[in-house]
Amino acid sequence: MSDADAGQERRKRRQPEKAKQDPERLYVITGGPDGGDRAALDLVTIIVARAEPAPTVQPEQAAIVKLCTSPLSVAEVSAYLSLPFSVVTALLTELLAAELVESRAPIVRAALPDRALLEAVMHGLQKL
Repeated sequence: MSDADAGQERRKRRQPEKAKQDPERLYVITGGPDGGDRAALDLVTIIVARAEPAPTVQPEQAAIVKLCTSPLSVAEVSAYLSLPFSVVTALLTELLAAELVESRAPIVRAALPDRALLEAVMHGLQKL
């Protein structure tokens, strides 16, 4: 076998994307069909790490904690780890229970001040 053939064979054996989508692996990660109650998370819920991951947590959970040192939405965590939303919510539920991460509701657009009001304040301050 030539070096080129050996290189191709190694690349075929290393298929991380295929392994991430393996249903059996996802089943094991989430703890089966009755994974218990899940936290009420949606795609825009913000996740922030509170502590370093313990050595006993799953590799995927450790990756979430490391990713969330700065705030990320659940959708972003799901995309970065290439895991389905349902799997990420199962992992986050366990991390929330262990108090390794905290969840925050996203900023609601209606709660932000009106742009016209901000501009009026800015113009008033400029005139001082």
